[in-house]
Amino acid sequence: MKLPRMGHPAMMAVCPIHAASPHERAPREARPSDGNRMPDLIQIVDAAVADAYQRGGKHLVCKPGCSQCCVGVFPIAHEDAARLRAGLALLEETDPQRAARIHARVVESLARLDPWFPGDRATGILGEDYEAATLFEEFANDEPCPVLDLDRGTCDLYESRPILCRTFGPPMRTEEGNLATCELCYIHATTDEIVACELEPWLPAIEEASNAAFNAARGLHGETLIAYALRTKYGDSSLRSE
Repeated sequence: MKLPRMGHPAMMAVCPIHAASPHERAPREARPSDGNRMPDLIQIVDAAVADAYQRGGKHLVCKPGCSQCCVGVFPIAHEDAARLRAGLALLEETDPQRAARIHARVVESLARLDPWFPGDRATGILGEDYEAATLFEEFANDEPCPVLDLDRGTCDLYESRPILCRTFGPPMRTEEGNLATCELCYIHATTDEIVACELEPWLPAIEEASNAAFNAARGLHGETLIAYALRTKYGDSSLRSE
């Protein structure tokens, strides 16, 4: 899985149709305002995805055991990272054995990622210049997510998963204005059917505002990877609600 820097190997563009303004279709309570963090970001995103799934019907084949989008590293926001750490901290209390397996996979993943990490290994923040972004495109595309249970093909921190993981599946609008779908879904759908199932195009603006406010409140910048977010040494399992 590789998004949203320069593309996504598990997705393909299907139609060059221009989207509405990101705020145009957003319900009033979900619109960004003055860069403030959106209340209930997860609830807003999950509700929009549930609606897209209902419209997608038989064309969406995502189900437990399919881990197509869980292989290959992808950038996550610090807000996603904090949510994951909070979920892991809770799992350590409720299911310590499963949490221990995640920690072990994180250690194994970092051993593979560290030598070629295109960023600051000390902080786990990805490089933000053009060279780093170019290197990232060829970086760890076969690396399984450390939160993925490889035997079951399921996510061990599903309730705490990043926004990108929550929105994968339904047709999504690319920066170029095209629609892209998972290569396993919508195989027999017409272009009109795909357009009718599009994930709400205003979601990225809401996520961006939420992430910006989260970072500003903590002096953070850039993006990281799940393995680096869950490193014990640097992990902060707190996620303040504001």
